[in-house]
Amino acid sequence: ARVMGLDLPSGGHLTHGYYTAKKKISATSIYFESLPYKVHHETGLIDFDELRKSALVFRPAMILCGASAYPRVVDFAKFKEIADEVGALLMADIAHISGLVATGNHPAPFEHCDVVTTTTHKSLRGPRAGMIFFKYGDKIPDIKERIDMAVFPGLQGGPHNHQIGGLAAQLLEVDTPEFKEYSKNVCVNAKVLADTLKSKGHKLASDGTDNHLVLWDLRPHGLTGSKVEKVCELASISLNRNAVHGDASALSPGGVRIGAPAMTTRGCGQEDFKKIAEFLDRCCQICLKVQAEKGKKLKDFEAGLASNADIVALRKEVEAWAITFGYPGL
Repeated sequence: ARVMGLDLPSGGHLTHGYYTAKKKISATSIYFESLPYKVHHETGLIDFDELRKSALVFRPAMILCGASAYPRVVDFAKFKEIADEVGALLMADIAHISGLVATGNHPAPFEHCDVVTTTTHKSLRGPRAGMIFFKYGDKIPDIKERIDMAVFPGLQGGPHNHQIGGLAAQLLEVDTPEFKEYSKNVCVNAKVLADTLKSKGHKLASDGTDNHLVLWDLRPHGLTGSKVEKVCELASISLNRNAVHGDASALSPGGVRIGAPAMTTRGCGQEDFKKIAEFLDRCCQICLKVQAEKGKKLKDFEAGLASNADIVALRKEVEAWAITFGYPGL
């Protein structure tokens, strides 16, 4: 069967059918015939015109919508139009945005999609688990039985009842005013982070964010995500290197992905996220300085980080600032 999912450098997830010219990477591309769709090279938004053209030729059995690093609203209605036109099932992966969907801070996919999947430990802020939603209909009358059999015994063994209990407790919390306020603040804080980085001259994928994450394109600085990730790690800042649209290789990504949920959970507000942007900007300046002195090779760059006085000073400042924020339950 054929499937279409968002390309990894465009913000898609490995499990949405990713493969390279030499190797099929995920099980989705190994067991299915996969064709990626992409974001527009200028706007950074999903290119629905090209998606439609490809779908009309490729005729997938299923289109996957959803992403791992897409900072904008996913237009499920547009996906539905294309899926219906080519006779494909529509599946939404809302792993990253399910907390926002549950609180009305992102449009819901359920009206438009045949199947919706999500993990539960990202913006939903629960334990590591997953949920599958499906819609009864004429397309697949036995869809419940097929999904049940695919989960067990097809893919999983015994149930993790402690995870199920933890998820039930978290879903009760999701329905509280406090969680709704948290979810709203996540989006506000991410936007403040994005706007502050832009004001300091940095480029962002799609030029900003509508959700909980910011995708920082480091290529205009001549830096890679690996270098900035390493310096941030040494400065006690957690983020991850991430492919951005146009990257030739996912192994040498040109950006980093930054999320707002964790520090929002710890009580950070808009002014605090401006401070975080300042820390990130300083990490970037350190990277540029080290690269100018040691060269562009990652091995030489990392050797130049040992006992770097700028990093040591920044780490002390970051840790002294971060320790003023609490942790839920502690």
